[in-house]
Amino acid sequence: MRLTSLLRAPVRGWRERFDCAGRDVAHWFPGHMAKGLKDMQKRLRVVDCLLEVHDARIPLSGRNPLLQEALGIRPHLLLLNKMDLADLTHKPRILECLEQQGFTNVLFTDCLKDENIRKIIPHVTELISNSPRYQRNENVESCIMVIGVPNVGKSSVINSLRRVHLRKGKASLVGGAPGITRAVLTKIQVSERPIMFLLDTPGVLSPQIGCVETGLKLALCGAIRDHLVGEEVIADYLLYTLNQQQQFSYVERYGLDGPSDNVESVLKSIALSLGKTRRIKMLTGTGNVTVKAPNYNAAASEFIYTFRKGLLGKVMLD
Repeated sequence: MRLTSLLRAPVRGWRERFDCAGRDVAHWFPGHMAKGLKDMQKRLRVVDCLLEVHDARIPLSGRNPLLQEALGIRPHLLLLNKMDLADLTHKPRILECLEQQGFTNVLFTDCLKDENIRKIIPHVTELISNSPRYQRNENVESCIMVIGVPNVGKSSVINSLRRVHLRKGKASLVGGAPGITRAVLTKIQVSERPIMFLLDTPGVLSPQIGCVETGLKLALCGAIRDHLVGEEVIADYLLYTLNQQQQFSYVERYGLDGPSDNVESVLKSIALSLGKTRRIKMLTGTGNVTVKAPNYNAAASEFIYTFRKGLLGKVMLD
């Protein structure tokens, strides 16, 4: 059973399912992703533990099984990051589902609160102490590989650990779009006691995302570049999700008359309220006339951006 089925019931008369309409968002595996996975495998001999970072809004879907298959011979800690954006009403149920999948070491984090970040190194230290170190017993330091799909906050976690434990600034690039980290980086120190280094890695999606809706969830959370799916498609899935969970803050934010299940109508209102228009030429009997029309693509981008900033309410997509 999907976790969202346990949330608030949708309003009667609205879409009960999102019509994928033959869309295919299942193929996005750029060359740097394949190379990144190979590089990770090569670096495994110096790795004591895997720190997998994933988006807390999609705790049960979208994770790349290839990462676990290729790298899973090491102790493993799953971080469900961006918890500040997720509806964690059913957190016990999430943990139960993950435990059924074999994941018993799970932490919810966000990089805004130090108390969440402080839990990571003690947990990792315990995992390493309870596991063989693969002929690295003579080394005092520990090396952790940070893995996950794109844009789930891997680099932000590394930088937060350095801030909390070393009082130092950023060592890994951070961005709002997927694909900022494109290669396995050199070791980055994040702790003195114990001495611990992390390896940042590029986000790696599954070469084939089996379910189109899973791809839409990944796209909505920013793991797939918007233009590859289509901003208006993502915006429509966002509207469907907000309405399903009765998150209607978009109505007041954009000055709508009320909740709507029609994405074209919503995007038109957003475009007009924010002045997002474009000039188009129309052919008339007296010649070409230039008129202003709503810029639906720009409105969709604004709608998606606002959601990703947490300004449209907390959701659970799984």
